[in-house]
Amino acid sequence: MHIPDGYLSPQTYVPLYAVFAGFIAVALKKVRQNLSAKNVPYLGMAAAFSFLIMMFNVPIPGATTGHAVGAAIVALVLGPWPAVVAVSVALIIQAFLFGDGGITAIGANCFNMAVVMPFTAILVFRLVRGKAAAGWRVSLAAFLSGYLSLVVAAVVTAIEFGIQPLIASADGKPLYAPYGLEIAVPAMAIEHMLLFGVIEGLVTMLVLMYFARNDRDGVYALQEAKR
Repeated sequence: MHIPDGYLSPQTYVPLYAVFAGFIAVALKKVRQNLSAKNVPYLGMAAAFSFLIMMFNVPIPGATTGHAVGAAIVALVLGPWPAVVAVSVALIIQAFLFGDGGITAIGANCFNMAVVMPFTAILVFRLVRGKAAAGWRVSLAAFLSGYLSLVVAAVVTAIEFGIQPLIASADGKPLYAPYGLEIAVPAMAIEHMLLFGVIEGLVTMLVLMYFARNDRDGVYALQEAKR
């Protein structure tokens, strides 16, 4: 899902850099104000976990790749704003040290995976969970929060590079990503719906169940369930 250099035009990646900069500024402020000392080690572990799980890139049709991200479970355990920080750190390190995702596309990749995913995950979890504080409904909410957040992020990613032939072409030839929406969106959406979203959902559900048994009071989403 990492967009490489050369796939996005400046009129796409510059605004996304600005949007991401706004989110990360707010996220850093909220983490400094609200993250408990107990959860600070979890923030570093969350970044490492996200970094590791994203390294398993699998090529899929349409010249794209797919992978789990881990952003949903980080959002459920620590909250969406700490998830923005943790996943962004992982993505930035990957881009600069491993070439996984372009430097010009850092803003886009961080927006897609470190902003869209955590907030989608929290929204889905709350909607599906309802007023339940435990049981099958919480497990289902966790699975769907991981599944749908990854699928939504994949579609947003596909739209970003799928519009490039429309907004950045010369003499009818695309200057950046050559694949239009008719290829990019199905290629990204279908594979993530059938495989990677399921993996993300299962990881999210299983890890949340572990934390629910061992450190329920420290889990952001479960504390939210009591309110």
